[in-house]
Amino acid sequence: MNLRPFHRVLVANRGEIAVRIIRGCHEHGLEAVAIASDADLHALPARLANEVVPIGPAPSSQSYLLADRVLRAALDTGCDAVHPGYGFLAENADFAQAVLDAGLVWIGPPPSAIRAMGSKTAARQTMSKAGVPVVPGTVEALADPDEAMKIAHEIGFPIMLKAAAGGGGKGMRRVDRPEDLHHALSAAQSEGEKSFGDGAVYVEKLIERGRHVEIQVLADGAGQVVHLFERDCSIQRRHQKVFEEAPSPVLEPETRRAMGEVACEAARAVGYIGAGTCEFLLAQDGSFYFLEMNTRLQVEHPITEMITGVDLVGAQLRVAAGEPLGLRQEELTFRGHAVECRIYAEDPYKNFMPSPGPLKVYREPSGPWVRVDSGVVEGADVPIHYDPMVAKLVVWGEDRAQALARAARALRTYKIVGIPTSIPFFLALFQDPSFIEGRYNTGFLTPEWLDENLIRSPEQEKLATIAAAIASYHEQAKSRPPRREGPSPWVQAGRITAMRGR
Repeated sequence: MNLRPFHRVLVANRGEIAVRIIRGCHEHGLEAVAIASDADLHALPARLANEVVPIGPAPSSQSYLLADRVLRAALDTGCDAVHPGYGFLAENADFAQAVLDAGLVWIGPPPSAIRAMGSKTAARQTMSKAGVPVVPGTVEALADPDEAMKIAHEIGFPIMLKAAAGGGGKGMRRVDRPEDLHHALSAAQSEGEKSFGDGAVYVEKLIERGRHVEIQVLADGAGQVVHLFERDCSIQRRHQKVFEEAPSPVLEPETRRAMGEVACEAARAVGYIGAGTCEFLLAQDGSFYFLEMNTRLQVEHPITEMITGVDLVGAQLRVAAGEPLGLRQEELTFRGHAVECRIYAEDPYKNFMPSPGPLKVYREPSGPWVRVDSGVVEGADVPIHYDPMVAKLVVWGEDRAQALARAARALRTYKIVGIPTSIPFFLALFQDPSFIEGRYNTGFLTPEWLDENLIRSPEQEKLATIAAAIASYHEQAKSRPPRREGPSPWVQAGRITAMRGR
């Protein structure tokens, strides 16, 4: 299937999402050009693409984040479209505009939509005007600590401070007491400036024991907008998602319908085109509040593909080519249950410390309804310069119980040697009764839970077993009767003499 008006796509990303986009391009009869830093020149995306362009040294600030260099790579290789994936330049409105100004197709939403949703405070203002419920708090960045204190007292503690240009859990601080506000505000501003070049911070009321539920939307250039139901992303560590599932195990049909309609209205309010995600906070009483809109493909998009059968990357390509969605909301359904485990190069027994290094052995699990999205191969290095994700394990089942059981089986057969990974964490999570019953929220993974469920590494378990065996031996030795003086009972019975004579 050849798409017009483009035939060659620059994939402005790396790792597993670059592989996903390259495969999507090839399935649609398109050529794909990869960019690669010095650390990624022999990685899987470079092997699969029709052409690869060296983009610079390993640090992303010297390679993947250099908009001019990325655009030049597209022009020099005859590309007529650019797909940004997620992260890096994906939500950079200036880069999107530069691509369009160069006469190329931008496979993403209009720059105006990116700008409208790129600042969390601007997005809150836009959504409030559109009648979308937002979490109580400020719709503009805080001017000073005194203003922050005044608003915090008005909405009540606990509160969350958030970087206006934030994402990925950066620039966020929970504040439970007034005396902690000034220090937390300073820390959030500093982290926002360091991570995003913007120290603006706003405040939200903290909805305790809430769930993070997001709605996938698709829109075309003719104004048609549909949603593809929800994903529950409440299992988080340090405000970052580590496990996702679709559908949510707690969402009622009426809430699902209402949340989907609100997400579509949010997309219409900013003239959205392509794939995007509206993130909501679901309170215990069933009420929900808009958090932000991610104007790109999400890491966790595969679970939506698994339950709906809709190819989201394919939809992005077709919409960017000017084709209609070809989807009607009343015809969209989902079937079964899907889960995603983010396999990170992190050591769960050492407070999830990053563990870059060589993949001496790398064998992915397989079997019915098991999908692995990865950007690595055996023998390659997981570099220290980027997000430590190795792969995403995506599993579908007829229901949630089957999906979890199938995922646990796949995790046990996932063979990675050379670096620690987060696989033991998921095996521990899947044994927790509350998680199995779907009773969790964004605060589920407390330090206490991690300490209790990730006590020892496999090596420590072996040492503990050996130590226990030695201790048991000594304990039994204490209870043995003392040795008798004189000849051995065997000698007395003539047994030894008899044996010698044989």
